[in-house]
Order: sequence, then structure tokens, then C-alpha cells
Amino acid sequence: MELNFGKAIHTLGPSLLGGVGIVLYITLSGFFCALTAALIIAIGRLSKNRVLSRILSVLIELIRGTPLLVQLFYIYYVIPTLLNGILAMAGYETNIQLKASTCGIIGFAVNYGCYMSEVIRSAILAVDPGQREAGLALGFSEAKVMFHFIIPPALRNSVPVFGNYLVMLIKDTSLLAMISVQELLLRTKTYASQTFLTVEAYTLLAIVYLLLSIPLSQMTGILERRLKRMP
Repeated sequence: MELNFGKAIHTLGPSLLGGVGIVLYITLSGFFCALTAALIIAIGRLSKNRVLSRILSVLIELIRGTPLLVQLFYIYYVIPTLLNGILAMAGYETNIQLKASTCGIIGFAVNYGCYMSEVIRSAILAVDPGQREAGLALGFSEAKVMFHFIIPPALRNSVPVFGNYLVMLIKDTSLLAMISVQELLLRTKTYASQTFLTVEAYTLLAIVYLLLSIPLSQMTGILERRLKRMP
């Protein structure tokens, strides 16, 4: 078998570089949306409202009990169909469609948000109760104590776990090829099927993912060490 990495780099390389921008956009957007959702869900789970806490617990179990790929399919194919059907029953003819990249961001936000919410919830429960007592003694309300004394150290302690989720998310963007997002895997599959340079194409793909993942891991380690030096 004769390999031709030079041709693959020359022809597939520019396409993969274009895909990197899409992957980074979806990864960072999905991660920050997931972090926001995780914080909201964690606070809701810890609230005294039992109905809200129970609803969020059911949501987490639903998300954790179904594969991410199925969730992406559901958001991309099923939700627009349901919305169009509901509006049709109300007398409105619509053709709602969601962009594949938008569905990817929503899917990652919901999926990773549910997983990360349990990390934040555990981190909040692990914060020294003295922090809350000190905040209340200074005259802060419960809400201000939560956001000024409890959540900041909880998030700092969760940085290593968040770093792992960020690296996992950037690799999970390969699933978006199944809903037609022009990310790295779909570009590679198309190129390999057209040129039959299968070994070269997928080797380049693996290298690109490594080049994206390793710096993120290193940056997370640097951030973690800096946060540990903070008072």
C-alpha cells in the first residue's frame, strides 16, 4: 500500500483548517452555554422549592439516560416538526427549521449543562458552611451570600473537571457530522470517499484533534495552578 500524505496535506489541509473555525465556535459557544445552564440547574436543585428541584432532577435523569447523538437528532429533526405541527393545529402554516450548528450548540448546552450541574452542586455543598455564616453576619441576603461567598470558591474548585468536559466537548463535535455540520469529521469523510486516501485523511484528522485538545488541557492546568494561588 502506497501512502501519499503530501497530497492529503495539500488538498485536505485547507478544508480542515476551515473546519477548525467551526469546531472552535461550536465548542466555546456550547461550553459557555452549558456552564450557564449548569449553574442555573445546580442552584435550582439546591433551592427550597421541592417542585422545581424534582423537575430538574427528572430533566437530568432524562439527559443522562439518553445518548448525546440521539439528543442532537431530536433537536435537529423532531423539535422543528413538533413546533410546525403545534402551530398548524393553531391555524398557522409555518416551516420552522433550525440551523445544524445552532442545534449542536443547544444540544451541547443541555447535555453538558446537566452533567456539569452535578459538579457545581457537589462543589457548592462542599464549601465550608462558615462562608455562608460569615456572609449572613455581614448583613448580606441569602442570594448575595450564594453569589459572593459560595459560588466563586465552588467554581474555582471545579476548574479541573470543567477542563476535562471542555476537551470532551471538542471531541464530541465529531457527532455533528451526523446532522450535516461541516466540521472536521464530515469534511474528512467526504474527502476520503472521493480520493480513497483513507489512511492519510483520518490520520490527519486525528492529528488535528490532538492539536486542538492538548493546548486546551495545558491551559486548564495553568488556570488551575493560578487559581490555587489566589486567596
